[in-house]
Amino acid sequence: MPSKLIDESSRYSSKTNGRQPLSVRAGVLALVLSTMWAGNPVANKAGLQDAGPLRLGWLRFVLGAIVVLVYAIATRQSFKIYRGELLPLTLLGVLFTVQLGFMNVGQDYTSAGHAVVVTSTFPLWTGVFAHFFVPGDQMSRTRTFGTLIAYSGVVAVFYKSFAISNADFLVGDLLLLGSAILLGARQVLLSQLGQGIDQHKLLMAQSVFGIFTFIVASLIFESNEPFVLTTRLVVALLYTGVLIAGLGFIGQTWLLKRYLPSRVT
Repeated sequence: MPSKLIDESSRYSSKTNGRQPLSVRAGVLALVLSTMWAGNPVANKAGLQDAGPLRLGWLRFVLGAIVVLVYAIATRQSFKIYRGELLPLTLLGVLFTVQLGFMNVGQDYTSAGHAVVVTSTFPLWTGVFAHFFVPGDQMSRTRTFGTLIAYSGVVAVFYKSFAISNADFLVGDLLLLGSAILLGARQVLLSQLGQGIDQHKLLMAQSVFGIFTFIVASLIFESNEPFVLTTRLVVALLYTGVLIAGLGFIGQTWLLKRYLPSRVT
């Protein structure tokens, strides 16, 4: 699935050589975004105490979409979708929805600590996908060695899941690993598509597909689950929705459009 999705972006890749390694200012922004992202699994886990994973997902997407809409309107962007953009935006929306579904459901089955470690592997997968699909973003021997060392942390997490014989933790960790792999692929796809499609269209495609799919799935699978609007849930949604899915995604796609994806993540 990831390779097919990335291949769909090939017609936008004629400008990929314009992307550069991070500048100092861009590096600072990337560091800030990475720091914000590190708190996302913890905030998600807190929100799951009061809402199901699917309901939490669409609520988050709605908040993120509002932020993107405000940004697009404030910067006077056009929402016209050209015929050649429809398929890539659809594929991006599907990838986003599956990836976030794996993440939210996976976090419901495992601990916040495991979620942070496994989800944080997505830059490693970004580097692997970028090596094959982004010109000028190949992995050196040093980076390859560093990546292999980093993967040892993932092995340690799964070893612990086996050792404590907790089936729920193992299922959750596997779903989160799948989410991290798809997130790495999505970063590269966003970078590729961003060479020919406006940033706000990419973000809105993700939100629209995510909101529609998660609402339908939530009505089917979570209709009997309790939903309590607590202070904890509101704070979790503000963090994961406004800060991450809104401002964070805007900053991330801005960087991915201009810089090599493996350096951004």
